Amino acid sequence: MPNGAVIGGSVGLLAAGGFLAHAVRGRASTVFGPSVYHGDRTRPAIALTFDDGPSESTAALLRILARHNVPATFFMCGRNVERLPAVARAVAAAGHEIGNHSDSHPRFDFCSADFIYDELARGQQKIAEHAGVTPKLFRAPYGVRWFGLKSAQERLGLLGVMWGTIGNDWKWPVSRVAELVLERARYGEIICLHDGRVMETAPDIGATLEAVDKMIPLLKQRGLRFETVSQILCPPSP
Repeated sequence: MPNGAVIGGSVGLLAAGGFLAHAVRGRASTVFGPSVYHGDRTRPAIALTFDDGPSESTAALLRILARHNVPATFFMCGRNVERLPAVARAVAAAGHEIGNHSDSHPRFDFCSADFIYDELARGQQKIAEHAGVTPKLFRAPYGVRWFGLKSAQERLGLLGVMWGTIGNDWKWPVSRVAELVLERARYGEIICLHDGRVMETAPDIGATLEAVDKMIPLLKQRGLRFETVSQILCPPSP
């Protein structure tokens, strides 16, 4: 009997741990707030998203997107926006969508609800002030959600956005990044890449730039078109 109780307790702890791990990091989880990780699976459209910016390297990415006539969604950190307001405005002026990626890009696990709200609110305020837009979308740094995030999102009117594919472009070479995205891209896919490296000044995003330039024509050849996250979430007009 004692052995059975110990085993039962261990199984319960493992189950609870597995649930919490999914709630915190699972792309389909809505435990800590409303969240999506893909768009309409019936339409041949995908969304490129870029995290951690703006950075000194964002302008080069904007030129590539403009050359290919492709819109994207940029999840920006408030402190980077404050540091590079002209770059943030250039993203908005080019017609791209801007989302909130917190103020300073912390992990939220084990943080207080007040800390989480403050991070989202500061990011929201700085983006609105310097880029001239008020985000409706939010991506948690490192994809980590936690208790208190739901209320913060509700207070600020933010929908959480995860991803279907993450390119690992901060650590992988161009060929591997491109191969992964090309392999996994399908209708409604939200792809996560990076135009910054957290709070780093003048980051090297060469792998990201080359991969994006290489992938876009190949994805278009498959009949896929590019949309912002908000567009990819909306059903087609009748």
